[in-house]
Amino acid sequence: MKMKTLGRTGIEVTEICLGTMTWGSQNSEAEGHAQIAMARDAGINFMDTAELYAVPGSPETSGRTEEIIGNWFAANKDRDQWVLASKIGGGGNSFLRGGHRADGASIREAVDGSLKRLKTDYLDLYQIHWASRGHYHFENYWRYAPQNQDTADVLANLEDMLDVLGDLVKAGKIRAIGVSNETTWGIAQWLRIAEARGLPRLASVQNEYNFLRRLFDHDLAELSHHEDVGLLAYSPLAAGMLTGKYLDGATPAGSRKDYQKGFWRLNEFSEVATRDYLAIARKHGLDPAQMAIAFCIGRPFVTCTIIGATSTEQLAHDLGAVDVTLSEAVLDDIAAAFRRHPRPL
Repeated sequence: MKMKTLGRTGIEVTEICLGTMTWGSQNSEAEGHAQIAMARDAGINFMDTAELYAVPGSPETSGRTEEIIGNWFAANKDRDQWVLASKIGGGGNSFLRGGHRADGASIREAVDGSLKRLKTDYLDLYQIHWASRGHYHFENYWRYAPQNQDTADVLANLEDMLDVLGDLVKAGKIRAIGVSNETTWGIAQWLRIAEARGLPRLASVQNEYNFLRRLFDHDLAELSHHEDVGLLAYSPLAAGMLTGKYLDGATPAGSRKDYQKGFWRLNEFSEVATRDYLAIARKHGLDPAQMAIAFCIGRPFVTCTIIGATSTEQLAHDLGAVDVTLSEAVLDDIAAAFRRHPRPL
């Protein structure tokens, strides 16, 4: 397993990060622990969670994933062997502090809650789960309207959050900070304010990245490269779309589409694009899931690729991507498919 440096922190993480968001809903605690053991044995040292998890977020399941991880640490006494990341919800979920956006006060409360559930006294990386303002992630792409944002209010909110994050770094409760589902402008403001006020610098951005959603390739990638804010790429399989299991209206039992009773990623454009990428995998004798994950791993701006699974069999299969090297011929075919399908999601 190759190692990468998390931003400018000096923290070394594996090129694969273990995603955890199904533990406590689709997966039991025993199944989550089995996945941790498998990841550990494969050499992975990086695990990502959030106060919102398990998904879909609800009063009954949110916080449960952190509890499952905390129970693992209590039983196995190996917290020091892991780089552990968690997140505060950015607002919008009424069961998380009434749905209010993330701010300094809520960060203090959320961090303490996460530390208690995780049975640890520090987090290696703490992230704002999604921007506390409008953004174009998830299914928000067509509704995003930056001209409607109150810029002064946004910047005041960022300063407030950074002040508290700085205090928490000094207190030893967190080692580094990051964002998730952020934009180029947003990251630039986080960096500018931190530099001007001597506050913690962003180490990473956790955004979706896969064959069907490559918004990161341009301005975000340029900022990521020059400012050392590496991408933690989540959903490399587009929530399973790129395996082909949802084609022709299929809804496999236990799948994300089945469990959440809806699947916004599936549309007339994404289905055509998925068939194209599956054809590339067949042409070159590759497993489509491993091809998709290997592509993410190989992108120069990616610090690590987050892999989530609902079974150890699925996890073992996806981990095989670290041994897959994509030839120039494969990459050329992927580039041609991207030209044909630049915005399927």
